[in-house]
Amino acid sequence: MENEAVVFKVLGDPTRLRLMVLLSIQGETCVCKLAEALNAPDFKISRHLGIMRSAGLVKARREGTWMHYKLSNARNRLEECLQQCFRECLATHPTVKADLQRLPKANCK
Repeated sequence: MENEAVVFKVLGDPTRLRLMVLLSIQGETCVCKLAEALNAPDFKISRHLGIMRSAGLVKARREGTWMHYKLSNARNRLEECLQQCFRECLATHPTVKADLQRLPKANCK
């Protein structure tokens, strides 16, 4: 149960939960676009993504000066269910809808 508790602890932060939902819907996305979508500075989003990466929830890849993140493959049934729930259950949440509306407008500089 320790691994499951870590997942819930990481997702207990509203910013990280929003990031998980966006990545589950959008797929791989640049930090700059995620920061724009959440109306937050790049460094704050990078810090949250680093925590998520340490927990094994996301993977990163560098492209030039930018880091791109995507969800890791689900390691167990719980993570499968959570990723599905993010895509299906939380996609219509007003906060997520607003985040998604800002996402396509963001351009990496």
